[in-house]
Amino acid sequence: MAPPGNKAAVVLCMDVGFAMSNPSPGGESPFEQAKKVMTMFVQRQVFAESKDEIALVLFGTDGTENALAQADQYQNITVHRHLMLPDFDLLEDIESKIQPGSQHADVLDALVVCMDVIQQETVGKKFDKRHIEVFTDLSSPFSKDQLDVIIHNLKQSGISLQFFLPFTLGKEDGTGDRGDGNLRLDHHEPSFPQKGITEQQKEGIEVVKRVMISLEGEDGLDEIYSFSESLRQLCVFKKIERCSVPWPCQLTIGSHLSIKIVAYKSIIQEKIKKTWKVVDAITLKKEDIQKETVYCLNDDDETEVPKEDTIQGFRYGSDIVPFSKVDEEQMKYKLEGKCFSVLGFCRSSQVQRKFFMGNQVLKVFATKNDEAAAVALSSLIHALDELNMVAIVRYAYDKRANLQVGVAFPHIKDAYECLVYMQLPFMEDLRQYMFSSLKNNKKYTPTEAQLNAVDALIDSMSLVKKDEEEDTIEDLFPTTKIPNPQFQRFFQCLLHRALYPQEPLPPIQQHILNMLDPPTEVIAKSQIALSEIKTLFPLTEAIKKKDQITAQDIFQDNHEEGPDSKKRKTEEGGIHFSITSMTEGSVTSVGSVNPAENFRVLVRQKNASFEEVSHQLISRIEQFLDTNETLYFMKSMDCIKAFREEAIQFSEEQRFNSFLKALQEKVKTKQLNHFWEIVVQDGITLISKDEASGSSVTAEEAKKFLALEEKPDEEAAIYEEGGDVDDLLDMI
Repeated sequence: MAPPGNKAAVVLCMDVGFAMSNPSPGGESPFEQAKKVMTMFVQRQVFAESKDEIALVLFGTDGTENALAQADQYQNITVHRHLMLPDFDLLEDIESKIQPGSQHADVLDALVVCMDVIQQETVGKKFDKRHIEVFTDLSSPFSKDQLDVIIHNLKQSGISLQFFLPFTLGKEDGTGDRGDGNLRLDHHEPSFPQKGITEQQKEGIEVVKRVMISLEGEDGLDEIYSFSESLRQLCVFKKIERCSVPWPCQLTIGSHLSIKIVAYKSIIQEKIKKTWKVVDAITLKKEDIQKETVYCLNDDDETEVPKEDTIQGFRYGSDIVPFSKVDEEQMKYKLEGKCFSVLGFCRSSQVQRKFFMGNQVLKVFATKNDEAAAVALSSLIHALDELNMVAIVRYAYDKRANLQVGVAFPHIKDAYECLVYMQLPFMEDLRQYMFSSLKNNKKYTPTEAQLNAVDALIDSMSLVKKDEEEDTIEDLFPTTKIPNPQFQRFFQCLLHRALYPQEPLPPIQQHILNMLDPPTEVIAKSQIALSEIKTLFPLTEAIKKKDQITAQDIFQDNHEEGPDSKKRKTEEGGIHFSITSMTEGSVTSVGSVNPAENFRVLVRQKNASFEEVSHQLISRIEQFLDTNETLYFMKSMDCIKAFREEAIQFSEEQRFNSFLKALQEKVKTKQLNHFWEIVVQDGITLISKDEASGSSVTAEEAKKFLALEEKPDEEAAIYEEGGDVDDLLDMI
């Protein structure tokens, strides 16, 4: 399609003559294939928010509508749409309004009309490129009398040209199928049989080759595409083109050394642009709907409160602390302006990869045409590289943004050198988890054969292919060349809904599903290793039995001898209770040292009701959570597990379920999401009917319960850089 670059004027020139409607053997007609290619090109431009302007010219139409038409010249050629930004109207026209004609038209005449559209409609506008794309099967007769004049005018006007045909020209014709090697798609070229090409088409091919070679030399033949080849390359939506905006600043080291720098965003997480609007369902107009927010008291009359009589507040424990806008402004950290200040240096090995965070990577260069800055920054970069050191940097985008601490490490290439900056975490950003070690557990120690099998699997699934002879390395799964499947699916559905408002959304396209599949070569190489893994690591169904404590378990005869007795002791080693534990007279309440075991003992002593003892346990859990420390989180988990087990044993499942629901609300209120992650990881959920008949919770509801609902965007929104400020109150 149109060459990449700045703003372009593009004319799509489509043959709709009656010959285009003849289906090719075993496939669609050239007319339908051409419409598909144009649709994919236009939809890529629409969703990429391209500034290119597109016009549409049809030749072979039953009527004539163009500025050059007179007498018997330039007949059956219609300018369907003049140069303008592409939109859904153009897509709808291509989809439904363009119909096959019943006439022939000269393809060279159509080319002249396209040139006239570009010449007339680009006056007063600035375009970096002018481009014509011709879709035809070359079946219509044409006159070559003015061919040299047309070629001369194309060169003089700086108009580039591409042809799209229903067949490939083949190697003997100087070109072939140039698929896009970056996309692993499962399309196959439906080759148009050479013997099916008419004499008129052969003459057309020679003319096309002559035009392209005259304009571009031998490289011009690379601008002749087949329809199916184009569909392969256009099957993914074009990414939104972003220009990296320079960020000028001063890199400071101490109070006396300053270097003028400019930074660019090298990597940033792309997000779908939020353009959702609430509109009237019938008129589809935003202005037909008016949104009003009313504040009311929580009383019987729902008394309305004026907005000026309200104030924002922050929940602190069970209390609401009023916090006005004035307080909020005074609380904010005041910055003098943008900042990129070196706090110090450390060895690169001290900054572990796991500490990299944030949603962007900056590349820092010296200011253009500033020799002093270039020499100073180059000296710093090379010194860091030679000493294997990095700089720890204090970074602020501007005076309204939140401060960051990050790392800047040297990056030296043949063509350029720079510092690469990434954000580092603060203390609150870290998540500490405690897991039992696998090293000292003989039960989980792998055999030598198992280790070798896993090594073989990793080797066979390597995504890097090395050619020892040519000393080259090939990336079999280049993620930087794979479009985001979420975007592709989103645009597919949005386009379908715009064109077919009443139809259900289509299934996910196969090429989208294929994007994240392992490479075929890797799948083939790993089969043997996977079979070995399956043999050495057999899977057995784990059936969890409920522990039922009987009188025999409690009143066991510890003096019983014999092999049967030893076997029972081995098998029943997990029994929690015995006469010894129940006669611990010191346990009178749920303490803070061993609350879970205290709870187990108390519920069996019958001195207090299950309700009373569970309230004591819940109080301990709340105390542990208020500390907001991982050690006490683990203690809380022991308590919750004990509560759940005993609730099932004593048919108090409703009490436990009510507690767990209240706990989830507490987690949301106090923002203890990291604790809830531990709950989810351990699978502690509501007691379902499958576990206890007295429960009203289904297994599906119990499974869904663990998902912690996110807060609305307006409460949890974090402003991005570029002028917006994070709401510190929401982040506390």
